[in-house]
Amino acid sequence: MRAHRLLIVTLIAACGGRATTAPQPLRPAAIDGMLAKLSPRQKVAQLVVPWLGGNYMALDDSAFQIATRWVDTLEVGGIIISVGSPYDIAAKLNVLQRRSKLPLLISADLEWGAAMRVVGATAFPYIMAAGATGDERDAYTYGRIAAIEGRAVGIHVNFAPDADVNNNPLNPIINTRSFGEDPHAVARLVRAYVRGLQDNGMLATLKHFPGHGDTDADSHLGLPTIRADYARLDSVELVPFRAGIDAGASVVMSAHIAFPALTGDTPATLSAAMLTGVLRDSLKFKGLVVTDALQMGAIVAKYGAGEAAVRAFEAGSDLLLMPADPDSAIASMLQALASGRITQARLDASVRRMLEIKRGLGLFGRRTVPLDSIARIVGSKVSQDVADGIAQRAVTLVRDTTGIVSRLRANRSRMAIIAYGDELNSYVGQRMLELMRAGGDTVGFFRLWPMSGAASYDSARVVINRAPTVVFAMNVRPIAAKGAIALPDSLARLITVTDSLKPAVLVSLGSPYLLNQTPTVKSYLIAWSGVRPAERAAARALLGWSPIRGKLPIRIPPAYPIGAGLVVSDSTLPPLKPPARVIIP
Repeated sequence: MRAHRLLIVTLIAACGGRATTAPQPLRPAAIDGMLAKLSPRQKVAQLVVPWLGGNYMALDDSAFQIATRWVDTLEVGGIIISVGSPYDIAAKLNVLQRRSKLPLLISADLEWGAAMRVVGATAFPYIMAAGATGDERDAYTYGRIAAIEGRAVGIHVNFAPDADVNNNPLNPIINTRSFGEDPHAVARLVRAYVRGLQDNGMLATLKHFPGHGDTDADSHLGLPTIRADYARLDSVELVPFRAGIDAGASVVMSAHIAFPALTGDTPATLSAAMLTGVLRDSLKFKGLVVTDALQMGAIVAKYGAGEAAVRAFEAGSDLLLMPADPDSAIASMLQALASGRITQARLDASVRRMLEIKRGLGLFGRRTVPLDSIARIVGSKVSQDVADGIAQRAVTLVRDTTGIVSRLRANRSRMAIIAYGDELNSYVGQRMLELMRAGGDTVGFFRLWPMSGAASYDSARVVINRAPTVVFAMNVRPIAAKGAIALPDSLARLITVTDSLKPAVLVSLGSPYLLNQTPTVKSYLIAWSGVRPAERAAARALLGWSPIRGKLPIRIPPAYPIGAGLVVSDSTLPPLKPPARVIIP
């Protein structure tokens, strides 16, 4: 595969922005000798990938001791790393890499950039923003910068891009994680994202195979079902996966979703018909197949940690991601091997793929990263400016029936910003507020949360009543195991009532489907994400500092098709006269 030919010469992350001479690659024949020397237990362990937090841990911290046991005793083949600072992640992984007999394959979810897991790295809007620009160069850039920054801290595999076609507005977990709704447009952007990653030394993962877009349930909680025949699957869901495979994607992640036409009531992760029949045989995929997290509700509750691992491997998976209990997963796999349930040849094939991936990445020559290069690479101004540019081009004005947005762009105003986000996004609206004030607007501000009660809503109304114009900055985003992506009903009512009485703009910093709950609002602007570049892009759009040119990559039923979006280049309308003072009940 293309990624295997890249080796490490493109690894800018190891050298502060300059390409380095790669270490001498391990010869392919050496893999045969290495495989022959591994015991059955060591072979099985090469396929197990447990989860590790990226936060700081002392070497004698109990959590870090568990991780060292995975490496020293279990001899796992890889780690999926989670949120932490660049130095904490890199230093921790360096320690584990030095302890491991074989190099560890390190993976992470970096869907919208390394900042998704690496604090301080470059944050892009969720990838549906690239769908809104429609530019393959933007999708390539997502991959390129994620690869450069991720490799700088020791990450080799990005569990992205999301190749799902988001054709169900009620989907509770995909939403803006997808490029959009048109399978061929999604395919173009998936292909570009894959190349952006793999041209820069990081492996791409197509997920969630064979497609998680047309679901109304979250697989973190239960088993979603897509009741479509193979013809529909082939013409919609599989289109982006074919494109990604053609672009050279090295990894495919399975979905915990049932397709009764092919899998019965069995999740695709545990279905040989799907992983072997469709993925391997029909789509001719030759790389690594990784499960989605085996601790998720759709799997572990029914099958248990050990049996889930064995069934996933039988179905065609190579890597067993985040088993609820790594020890149990390894023991169950060994028992299945001893009983003949799985064969030695099948095990060797998966382990060989894993070793070849590590060889292709150059990990047998260099497995650690230099800490002194991190600050020159991760979150650099050059990368941040690129993210700002994409965020700005993605801003989409769906509706402005009374010209409120155009008037705000033409003149400095007095307004209220009412922000909303989950507790993990404690700064939602703050960057908009700072930039709007810096631009000359007089702005009152109040922030609401999912747990906000009547007193908080009363305080919000006080702020609203003091201002002639209101901007609602709403960050409603996909959150694992939440079960829905929606505004609280009380907040949807507040937006609707306010909009009926005074000029208001609804700004989505996340899900594009907020009109489903607020269908009468007169002005609706989408910035696709709550990250700093997206918030600043929304503010710049309202200040009139940049054009608005994004187009919807999804439908917003019933009125707005794919491709809808008002283009605003200049502010030409006269100043907005403040209305008579209206009290919001």
